[in-house]
Amino acid sequence: MVSESWEFYTAALGAMSSLATTRINQKLQSIPHSLAYQATADAKNVVIIGGSYAGARLAQRLTETLPTGYRAVLIERNSHFNHFFVFPRFGVVKGKEEAAFIPYDNLTKGAPQGIFQHIRATATEITPKKVKLSNGDEIEYEYLTVATGSWQPAPSKFDVLEKRDGVKAFQATQKAVEVAKSITVVGGGPVGVQMASDIKSYYPTKDVTLVHSRENVMNAFGPRLQGVVADSLKSLGVSVLLGERPSVKADGSSAAEKGQNVGPGSLVFRNGSQKAYDLVLPCTGQRPNSSILSHLLPSAIDPKSGQILVRPTLQVNPGPASEKTADSNTAASNRIFSLGDVAQTGGPRFARAARAQAEVVTSNILSLIQGQKEKLVEYHPAMYEGAIKLTLGKEDYVFCGRTADGREIMKFGKENASNENFELASAWKELRARLDTPTPIRTGWEERVAAFDKHKQRFNATWGTAR
Repeated sequence: MVSESWEFYTAALGAMSSLATTRINQKLQSIPHSLAYQATADAKNVVIIGGSYAGARLAQRLTETLPTGYRAVLIERNSHFNHFFVFPRFGVVKGKEEAAFIPYDNLTKGAPQGIFQHIRATATEITPKKVKLSNGDEIEYEYLTVATGSWQPAPSKFDVLEKRDGVKAFQATQKAVEVAKSITVVGGGPVGVQMASDIKSYYPTKDVTLVHSRENVMNAFGPRLQGVVADSLKSLGVSVLLGERPSVKADGSSAAEKGQNVGPGSLVFRNGSQKAYDLVLPCTGQRPNSSILSHLLPSAIDPKSGQILVRPTLQVNPGPASEKTADSNTAASNRIFSLGDVAQTGGPRFARAARAQAEVVTSNILSLIQGQKEKLVEYHPAMYEGAIKLTLGKEDYVFCGRTADGREIMKFGKENASNENFELASAWKELRARLDTPTPIRTGWEERVAAFDKHKQRFNATWGTAR
């Protein structure tokens, strides 16, 4: 196990070092860009629909690289960035839910004036030249990226637009977990496993059952991780029922009837048997939010997965039905990109993959702006993008990744009791906000100035005002 941990650390360190070096270079390159960029009244719009992990990173990169004459426009309906990684834990643990919602205020802090516009609205339709919004406005675009993510039932995600409503939804889930004696979690993927593990870990006396439709939990991952998770659930005392896809009959008084999908109910199994639970928590699969493209390019939506078809360049693939035509809709697909969970990229549906795809889209939009189609780059998933950190209760976790030859390598560990919030500060820093207050993250220079001012105040307090 020591050698495996060393192998994992070596692989992780190599990936992190490469990413850190790349990001440092990007920040350095953004300095002359911010000085050279000039705001213009007739700037062409590079529009991003969706401000989650993929869209937020793309907005940041575009504001660091777009030339004069272009600006990035982010269309996002939510009041705050929803940090979904913490949703399973915060649906169980009280008092931390406020921090799951991160303000967008400083997303592009430090970007040149005029290069970014944030519009809070829902995109309702895409035409060959415009995006139509729920408020009646229409935004022209030169280039467009669809980063609308996917839908999942609560408590994996909450279908609310305001932070205050999201906080209330968390608190309702926490209360439901607290008072229930028998709880079933439907879905044995990462969210379901973490939810069931946390409930049993924080409330050991509760009767917790995990129901999964496949023959193994974590079926999208390798057999070794599946075995580790199965053993962990058993040691925690979580009952596991595999090979079942039950229908859910919600109690009429439950929160599920109010659109929150959280409340008492019964499961009806394939043999016709039925079992009632004080609380049913659906943690089933994702549904891509791809309907925004159904009017302009319906053939670009995979009928089986619901994802948007893309080329290796992450430009939308109009599909075989449209490739034979040369109408304006098909031509528009060359200027439309898609990334993240909504796109069929061949990569994992993880934030690391979304960020890597944002780099590809940024590079290709810049190449098209410069008229250099021959320089378009392709997205190929890197090994680190598929690595997962899976919590197995409030203390234990496992990191799992794959080597180039497909082997699973793991690192096991224990969390400090103080880390119930999954190191949220790093997520807030990604959006250039502070966890304690929604103030911007300071640059290195600003930190030095602040430190100097602090020392000066201490000097003045001790020795009198310096002259």
